[in-house]
Parts: sequence; structure tokens; C-alpha cells
Amino acid sequence: MLRAPGAAALAFSGMIGRFPIAMRSLSCLLLVSAVTGSLGNAGTVAAAMLVSQGVASPVLGRLADRLSQRRVLLTACLAHAVGMTLLLVSILLRAPLVVLILAAVVTGCTSVSFSSFMRARWAAMVEHDLLRTAYALESMLDETIFLLGPLLVTLLAAAVHPAAALVACAVLTTTGSIAVALHRRSEPMSEPATGRGPRRAIAVPGVRVLMAAYAGMGFLLGAVDVTMIAFARAQSAPGLAGVFLSLTAVGSLAAGAVYGAVDWRLSQARLLSITTCLLALGAVPLAFATSSLVMALLAVVAGVAIAPSLIAGSTLLESVAPKGSLSEGFSWLTSAGALGIALGTAVGGRLADLGGFAEAAAVAVGGGLVALALSVAGQSALRQAPTARPVSGTAAPEHTAAPEQSEQRGQQA
Repeated sequence: MLRAPGAAALAFSGMIGRFPIAMRSLSCLLLVSAVTGSLGNAGTVAAAMLVSQGVASPVLGRLADRLSQRRVLLTACLAHAVGMTLLLVSILLRAPLVVLILAAVVTGCTSVSFSSFMRARWAAMVEHDLLRTAYALESMLDETIFLLGPLLVTLLAAAVHPAAALVACAVLTTTGSIAVALHRRSEPMSEPATGRGPRRAIAVPGVRVLMAAYAGMGFLLGAVDVTMIAFARAQSAPGLAGVFLSLTAVGSLAAGAVYGAVDWRLSQARLLSITTCLLALGAVPLAFATSSLVMALLAVVAGVAIAPSLIAGSTLLESVAPKGSLSEGFSWLTSAGALGIALGTAVGGRLADLGGFAEAAAVAVGGGLVALALSVAGQSALRQAPTARPVSGTAAPEHTAAPEQSEQRGQQA
């Protein structure tokens, strides 16, 4: 797949732009907790940023489907740089919590769902039978980012300054956004603003089921992050938090490579239920960690089902979402996951302050069980293909007039 013209460049540019996904929340948690001394306040600020991003992402995705990803990426990355600057200055000046929350909201509202945009671009660029490979690659790149991102955050915080990681996030987001925006070969086809247009992704039952499942998985991941941070603090070694989170990514990366290489005979809907079950089970042992070495091993186990769950969810979304609304559809999933992470981070942070890391781990398991229940209950909706809906009352034209247009066949399949 990577031998296709422009594919390697797209993967690399997307990886640069997505690095802050694995850095932004942890950077905020560490910096706010270092300045204020409260993990609860840090979790509240990080949650405000994630919640606002979850609310704004579908709007930005819909605009990308209607106006073009290029315009949205270029505009949003500049606004995001301003928001990150406001957040950084307000934290360093020890502004009141409400000011920190407002700055976090501005930052979140200007954050595009980079992973969603990338998956929509792969759907526009590759043949339909390569989509599972493309999504597996995306998940593996995500896990590589989550492997290296926390390490980079802790390195910058220890060797440079606690605020250096937030500065790096702003630089990487701007650089990656511009690079992807200028990658014309993978630009998804935008729909006209007039007429009936494509059916909204949120109107499809299968998309709503995936959103609910992603929220549960996000809740688990947010609580797991707090669990490992709280455990590292309890061991008087806060720097180990980034190591534990990176080891979680190691387990996910290895499992994603295996999952993407296997030609599964089971349906993707059933695979989603199986992987979410494994995700919930993997979080159970975290509450019983007795040493840093044990937590390191359990972190790998906890990450095993992350990438397979996301690959199954991405493949399902491409099959149930209306064509022409993929950016919006993937943005809804990312938003649901972000909202779940925000709630998991906030709830887990408060419980960690009150009781310890074991309470946060128990909350994580609860989020995984919710995701499992929803994926099982929504099997019928996840198996339904979207109905075709012509734009402006007419059949969609064949995309064979130019090489750039012919590359949209994967999206139109």
C-alpha cells in the first residue's frame, strides 16, 4: 500500500500532526499538577479541553466534508496555536481555575480530529479492499505515537521545562496540519453546500452505536491514564507515568500488527464485541499492582486490545456511514472517545485524590464493560449498510475525468 504514489508522504505527515494527541492531555496534566499541586484540578482542565474538542470535532468534520479538508486544516491550525498560547500563559501565571478552563476550551474547540481526517483521506486514496490495511496502519501509527509521545513529554518536562511539551504540541500540530492540507492527492471530495447533500452520519443507527461504544472505551482509557499517573506518584517516581503509558502502547502496537495481518472470518461487528471484552478484562489487574515492575507488565497487558478495537471500529464505520460523510463520521467517533476520556480522566482523578490508583482502575473496568454491553446490544445496527442518497436529487457523477478524481473510488465503493 505504501508503494502507491504519495502514500508514504501522507502517512508521515499524518503521524507528525497526530503526535499531540498522545502529548496534549498528559502535558496539561503534568504542568497543571506541577504548578497547582492538585491532580484533581489538572484532570478538570484536561477534561475541559477534551470535552470542547469532542463537541467541536463533528462540526469541523462536517465543514471539511462540505468545504474541503484543506481549508479547515489551515484555518484551524492557526486558531489552535493561539489557543495553546493562551492556555500555556494562563497556567504559568497561576490564573484561577475558571480561566484555565476557558483557555482549555478555546484550545479544544480549535483541535480538528486529525485521526478522523486521515482515515477519510485513506478511504479516498486507496482501493476498497486495502482499507482494512490502511486502518491497521493508522492504528499502528497511533500506537507508535502513544509509545513515543508520553516519553517525549516526560523528557521535555524533566530536561527542558514542564511547559516545553505544550509548546512542542503547538509546533507539531501546525506543521502536520499544513503538510496534510497540501497533500492534494488524498484530498476527499467535498460535497456542495446547496441541495439535500449527503445524509448526516449521526442519523445512522450504526454510527450512534459505535459512538456509544467509543465513549465507553474512551472512559476506560482516560481512567487508565490517571491510574498509572497516580500509581507512579504513590511510588514516589512520577517520571514512571510516561513509561507506563508507553508500555501500554507497546502492547497495543504488537496486537495491532497481528490483528491487521490476519484475514478474520468473523464479522467486524462481532470482532468489536470480542476486542472490547478483552479491553475491559485487561484493565482489571491494574488495581492489584504491587510494584513498578508489576505495573510495567500489566501496562502491556492492558494495551493489547486497544488497537484491535479501534481497527474494528474504523472498518465498521466505513461500512455503515453514508458516503460523502466520512470526515464527519470519523469525527463523531473521535468526539465520543474524547468525551469518554474526559469523563474517565476527571472521575479517575477525583477518585485517585480520595482513595488511590486502585479506585481509578475500578472505574476504568466499568467503562470497558459499558462498551462491551453496547457493542453486543447494537449488533443488528452495526451490520446494516447505509442507503445511497444522491446529492441535489441527482445521481452522483462518475469520477473518472482526472487522476485526482479517480482516486476517490475507494470512498465511492
